[in-house]
Amino acid sequence: MTIISLGLKITKCNMKTKIINYFLAALLCLPLFSFAQIKEKTEVDKIFADWNKLDVPGGAMGVIKNGKLVYANGYGSADLEHDIKITPSTVFYIGSVSKQFVTFCILLLEEQGKLNLDDPIQKYLPDFPVYESPLTIRHFIHHTSGVRDYLTLMDLKGRNYLDHITIDEAYELIKRQSTLNFKPGEQYLYSNSCYFMLALIVEKVSGESIRKFAATTIFEPLGMRHTQFYDDNTNIIKNKAFSYAKDSTKKIGFDNLIMRFDLVGSGGVYSTIEDLYLWDQNFYHNKLGKGGQAIVTKMQQDGILNNGKSAGYAFALENGTYKGLKTVSHSGALAGYRAQLVRFPEQNFSVIILTNRDDANPVTKSYQVADVFLKDNLIEPKSNVENLKSESAPKPAPIVNFNGEDYVGNFYSEELDATYAIYVEAGMLMVKMPSTRPMKLRANDVDQFTVNGILFQFRRTTGKVAGFKLDFGRVKNLEFVRK
Repeated sequence: MTIISLGLKITKCNMKTKIINYFLAALLCLPLFSFAQIKEKTEVDKIFADWNKLDVPGGAMGVIKNGKLVYANGYGSADLEHDIKITPSTVFYIGSVSKQFVTFCILLLEEQGKLNLDDPIQKYLPDFPVYESPLTIRHFIHHTSGVRDYLTLMDLKGRNYLDHITIDEAYELIKRQSTLNFKPGEQYLYSNSCYFMLALIVEKVSGESIRKFAATTIFEPLGMRHTQFYDDNTNIIKNKAFSYAKDSTKKIGFDNLIMRFDLVGSGGVYSTIEDLYLWDQNFYHNKLGKGGQAIVTKMQQDGILNNGKSAGYAFALENGTYKGLKTVSHSGALAGYRAQLVRFPEQNFSVIILTNRDDANPVTKSYQVADVFLKDNLIEPKSNVENLKSESAPKPAPIVNFNGEDYVGNFYSEELDATYAIYVEAGMLMVKMPSTRPMKLRANDVDQFTVNGILFQFRRTTGKVAGFKLDFGRVKNLEFVRK
């Protein structure tokens, strides 16, 4: 009995030893990067720590490495009213990241022989104005057309982009512009009008809505089951994150930004981290159209200006560098939504960030994530502290005396179909624009004033103010005349 008992004890000990040895061997066989990834994921989570609470909006993040979605996570709330947590499957509005799906649709139609990038716009939209120089599809793709941005025009007209704006209203406003910002091909200036109209061209050429065309030629073949061009704000989107704006009157708190905007082309796509991962991977092994890499290679080629220089913008993609590494990226923003997709093609690495808060900065955060995963590849830029020290302090703007009663009056823009009232109140020159509160004009120079980034350059006839030209970002030389 003793011998048998001893034998059983020895057998049990041997089994335990074998199990321990097997477990240790298994651990040693694990790839070394598994341990590193745990640290990387922890460092990435720290970047989004401020969002990682259920009582604040936040975002979803995905890291793609060597063809795999190696890390994806959600931070914060998709719906503050119902405490719904954000996950990598949460659906977000992706803003101008949508534009690359528009250009891919255009390139698919070119591949099918149904259009040419150098075709004039009027070939497909015959009611569009003819200007002194030809406007082509290529100009529209690379933002070198000079066509004024319709979202900026809407803002100047007093229309809120959160409201429902019809296709006809937007298109008519673009067509009202009697002049361009500049001669087509002369320079680059971002214009949402161009992509709004490119979507119209896709629909005209394909014979179906861009929503349907993109679904059948891009989203469905790639398995992007939760991605769509959202062209009807009455439709339901499952698992959608709502958008929020930081309440400027409180240290903590967010306002709900309810958006009824459903125009597509300039934006309009809703998607997820998981779906955009599939789109990102198609740039390495294209499955769409005729297949092969030609179409995705073309997507990443910069436009060329009339002087032969790069326009700095490809087919809704921006080629750049970050700490010595090549990048291909695009960001997006509307209402409280912010988005960023950046690819490091030579490292087979990408970061996607989708958010639902207007104070988010997904571009900065995407590169912070890259710092974590690509730290061994990055080249830190040289410090420019000494250069900063040598720079002189900015000079204060000159104080310009003016006779305020000289500018008073109502001024009308035919292109905007809007009237601005300028008047003096308590010794200050004020402007009242449609649907806005009166604002104080600040004198910069003789007959030149600014307010909130808007430049008013007054012109005179026989010494009297007859009107002004307005510049505001993506809109230049918008003419107003005294009524």
